[in-house]
Formats: sequence, C-alpha cells, structure tokens
Amino acid sequence: MPLGVTESILELVGRTPLLHLSRFARPPLADIYAKLEYMNPGGSVKDRAALGMILDAERRGILKSGATIIEPTAGNTGIGLALIGVARGYHVILCVPEGYSNEKMKLMEALGGQVRYVPKETGMEGALH
Repeated sequence: MPLGVTESILELVGRTPLLHLSRFARPPLADIYAKLEYMNPGGSVKDRAALGMILDAERRGILKSGATIIEPTAGNTGIGLALIGVARGYHVILCVPEGYSNEKMKLMEALGGQVRYVPKETGMEGALH
C-alpha cells in the first residue's frame, strides 16, 4: 500500500502533525509546538475522545456488536461519535437542540449518524431525556 494510504479511517485518528512554532520559541528555554488536531478525520480533537470512549466501552463489555450509541450533543463530539461509531458498525443517534450549527448536523448525518432534534427551549437538558 502506498505511503499515507490506509484501509480504515480509524487509523487516521490522532495521527495529526506537529508544527514547530519557531517564531515564538525562546531557545534554550523553550521550543513551542502546536498539535494540529483539526486534521483529524472529523476535524477536531473530539475524534480522539470518541475513539477512546468507544474502544473502552467495547473492552469493558458495555458496547457490543449491533448496539446503538445515543448521545446528546451540539457539535464536535457528535461528529466524532458518528464517524467512529458508524465505522465500528454501531447505529448512532445524536440528540441535538434545534438551532445549533446546521453544518455540523449535516456532517453528522453524512457520516451515518441519525440526528434527532429536541425543542430549543429545552436545550441540552432536553437532549438528555
């Protein structure tokens, strides 16, 4: 397989580059680097959290084949859970208060998540119930 090609999107989570911020470094006191988490497949550090939660739940026997993941969310965690959960074969339902970023909701759906809207008056509390 050519360098940089992978068979699973899961292999890309966390493999984000480091950028040396030499302009801000003060050798020998400090070198400063930035981890470019926006380069995760879902666009944020929340991909790492989603992968960690799902793998941990699988290891502990909490999450089993064919299960459904239900999560109240308003954005990046939901994107990460849709990305990772669907890739691992789970049905993913994301409960979102109306009025949140339409682009993020469309991305969750494009990744295979099912978005369920709750009235905006109930906010995240409504998404929990």
